[in-house]
Amino acid sequence: MARTDDRATIERRAREARPRFEQVLTAENETFLWRIDDYPWERAVWNFHPEFEIHLIRKSTGTVFIGDYIGEFAPGHLTIVGSNLPHNWVSHVSAGETINARDLVVQFDPEKLRKAGAYLPEIGALENFLELALRGILFFGDTARIGANALEAMGEARGLDRLNQFLHLLELMAASDSYRVLSSPGFFPDLNSSALNIMQRCTSYICDHMASDLSLPDVAKVAGMTESTFSRFFQKNSGRSFTDYLAELRIGRACRLLAETQQPVSAICYEVGYDNLSNFNRNFLKRRGMTPSRYRDLALRKCPPNHGPCP
Repeated sequence: MARTDDRATIERRAREARPRFEQVLTAENETFLWRIDDYPWERAVWNFHPEFEIHLIRKSTGTVFIGDYIGEFAPGHLTIVGSNLPHNWVSHVSAGETINARDLVVQFDPEKLRKAGAYLPEIGALENFLELALRGILFFGDTARIGANALEAMGEARGLDRLNQFLHLLELMAASDSYRVLSSPGFFPDLNSSALNIMQRCTSYICDHMASDLSLPDVAKVAGMTESTFSRFFQKNSGRSFTDYLAELRIGRACRLLAETQQPVSAICYEVGYDNLSNFNRNFLKRRGMTPSRYRDLALRKCPPNHGPCP
């Protein structure tokens, strides 16, 4: 018997077909928007917006995509993403699972700061930081820890106290030397609804099937393109070839399993999609500069790979 989709499924699919431009609305009496989000929710997709976004992961682990950067996240993962830089944080959840209050998000219009900086030179001094943040910045160490606490406290503040805490957070980030710039300077994707919708479908499919024998023709079919057309499209909009993108996802997932589980390296190799242990070890060494066993040793010494300079 043919299956009939329920109303919730139909509505979800309709939402997924809409453009991934996110409209950010702040009140007239506010400089920035502060909110806490569950995961998944309808805006937790590959999206962009003119506003800058400060993003804190409060719970869960998963994969982060910012421009052409791919990495793994864990609680305490603190980033700032500049205007119109596509981004997404994907937790690997089972069907129907919800992670309550996973994200703490602050979004603000950089032009408001620039206009204020014309009269207040202290704010104008943030301009170099804002330019760098256009590529996305990941913070670690004390900056991430203090910044996370500041973001949490900001939710209870009001009026000038709230604004002061926001400016203090920007100053902390701008003065930090514990950071990593993420996306490449030459990354310029197509920021139109059609391209974003296709990328969302394809990246979701890749994440869901990366442990299988996944190939470019498989994903080209999802995109509704020929292999050659899709290859060019994917390179432009992800900043990577399909092969490189898939390998980075697999190695990133392996990093998380090495750090969080006691599974043997051989088991992790097959779980993330490699059918040959020597090939897995070779790719891991190429992309992380160390063997999987060495990576696990560092992780056990509380040296998280995406939060500091250790690896």
